[in-house]
Amino acid sequence: MRKGPARPASQRAQREGEGRAADPARSLALLWGSHGKPGRSGLTVRAIVTAAVELADARGLEAVSMRHLADRLNVGTMSLYTHVPGKAELTDLMVDTVYGDLYDDVDAPSRQPGGWRASLGYIAARNWELYQRHPWLLEIVGGRPVIGPNASLKYEAELRPLDGLGLTDVEMDSVLTLLLTHVEGAARAQASARRTRQESGMTDVEWWVATAPLLDKVIDAKRFPVATRVGQSAGQAYQGASSPEHAFHFGVERILDAVALLIAERRGGPGEGRA
Repeated sequence: MRKGPARPASQRAQREGEGRAADPARSLALLWGSHGKPGRSGLTVRAIVTAAVELADARGLEAVSMRHLADRLNVGTMSLYTHVPGKAELTDLMVDTVYGDLYDDVDAPSRQPGGWRASLGYIAARNWELYQRHPWLLEIVGGRPVIGPNASLKYEAELRPLDGLGLTDVEMDSVLTLLLTHVEGAARAQASARRTRQESGMTDVEWWVATAPLLDKVIDAKRFPVATRVGQSAGQAYQGASSPEHAFHFGVERILDAVALLIAERRGGPGEGRA
């Protein structure tokens, strides 16, 4: 069978680096290695990752490619591949890097006045703020965690307020997963709403003012009495179809209420588990 011309080495490297899953061994070596030593081009892994995070913050994760980074850093594309094998490993490094900005130290959540409940509320707020600063985190597809130094510190810091409350290790992990999954879902809804506003050119208030009178004409309040009443109340409160920020705060409080009941159950008493 006749084959086409061989691709240059640079094109092969780009093809191999851009569209594949991260290699665990190479990712871990990069995540836990030293990033300060420059190569022949003067580049460092830290400089590449910093530029990638800035590009993703400005234009989204899709905009982060080796070619765009090379242009941003004013180097040849192949210079990047001597430091980072491809975008998959680079994305792992980006995630671990931004995790490093969450807490001043590993005991920051535990120091919050108000016990475990205030600590978990602080954790939820810090993760919510992280998604606001770096919305590209919501674009990452994949269910396996990044196990770098900052991600490990994050996990340790967020588990410590739950330690010693009578929960099992699995329950501690499950409580944290429940809380962070809620935060991510609310942040994703907010990002979607923001994108809708940008694409439609209408604010939520403008959309609601235009839509509410039309809904009154087409929806039969006698057929949908509860939906009509609740929908109108919610729409007036949110000045739109929904409020992801309200959902975030409401959901966090309800999750903490449920955790308090679980702690009280594990302690064998009817108390609220707020200490």
